[in-house]
Amino acid sequence: MSESSAAQKVDPRGLRFAAGVTTVVLALTLVLNTPWPLAVQAVVFAISVAFGVQASPYGQLFKRLVRPRIGPPQELEDAAPPRFAQLVGLVFAVAGLIGYLTGVTVLGVVATGFALVAAFVNAAVGLCLGCEAYLLIHRIRTPTTATN
Repeated sequence: MSESSAAQKVDPRGLRFAAGVTTVVLALTLVLNTPWPLAVQAVVFAISVAFGVQASPYGQLFKRLVRPRIGPPQELEDAAPPRFAQLVGLVFAVAGLIGYLTGVTVLGVVATGFALVAAFVNAAVGLCLGCEAYLLIHRIRTPTTATN
């Protein structure tokens, strides 16, 4: 991820909207016991990672259909943590696809289930687990200087 993507800001309501759509897609994967919704979600995650969360299909839906009806946000958030969260989602989606497509269904179900829980928590209460992981990793990797 480039420095310019870290400086970008995103509407947190769009992130929750995308998490809601992701929740539905991942739930469909489990309910229908088919990898195809998961494959679509993996593509959405990959687009978000490669081009930013606002460029994803769900980000575009929010921008064009939802945001004009609800108005501008009161505040914006740094785009880097959600983009990292999309990378984590992509890893789980790919693991799930590998499981489903190789006949290791338990891997597919577990990986999809983990991604579903994370998406649901984000959609329901606005807590992005991948974003929290990003911030924790950032704190660990960034040395602090003592001010004594």
